[in-house]
Amino acid sequence: MATPHIDAQPGDFAPCVLMPGDPRRAQRIAERLMPDAHLVTDVRGMLGFTGTVAGRPLSVMGSGMGQPSLTIYATELFRDFGVERIIRVGTAGGVAPSVQVGDLVVATGAHTDSAMNQARIPGVSFSAVADFHLARAACEAAEREGARPHVGTVISRDHFYLTPEGQTQRLADYGVLAVEMEAAALYGVAAEFGRQALAVLTVSDHLLDHSQNMSAAERETRFDGALRLAVAAAHS
Repeated sequence: MATPHIDAQPGDFAPCVLMPGDPRRAQRIAERLMPDAHLVTDVRGMLGFTGTVAGRPLSVMGSGMGQPSLTIYATELFRDFGVERIIRVGTAGGVAPSVQVGDLVVATGAHTDSAMNQARIPGVSFSAVADFHLARAACEAAEREGARPHVGTVISRDHFYLTPEGQTQRLADYGVLAVEMEAAALYGVAAEFGRQALAVLTVSDHLLDHSQNMSAAERETRFDGALRLAVAAAHS
């Protein structure tokens, strides 16, 4: 049955959904991975596709930008369409000195300046963490490829442009790898429904070293590594 934001029917989505922010990127991923991909929803231009990879079902759907938008789609996918796993495939800004543009980040936890998770358990600072088994599967896939992703925490910010002075450096001092805008909310929704979630990210720029930043075109072409790890986790 269709929901307010997803015009699909039961069974239209595979048990695992890859979720980039950009719906057009979702379309490109679907076309790249699944020759048999077909459109299952396009409400408000948020495209979702289902097909198969190596004979196994997989879906891809955009989330939009930011935690409120992702929370809507993740909630409806988990609650109404039987989805078991959502793996965010996106870009992030590097924070840690060891992280370079083009590197991969497997986000095992997500700090946040958002209020999205504060209301979940009043009086508790909710820990937004990835599913261990998905994270392990992504890391094992990287090891098979000879890749070395960074594994650790990210920060999911609400603001793209507004950053308190000195905050990014303090995050780096505490070992935070990168900044993005969705993972903390995704992990919160997964915990709410007892499902699995992970974010695998490509570093597209660096917040403390702007000489490394990717161009807009490079952002669209240099995410193959993250995509392979996400598919491996999806089918683990």
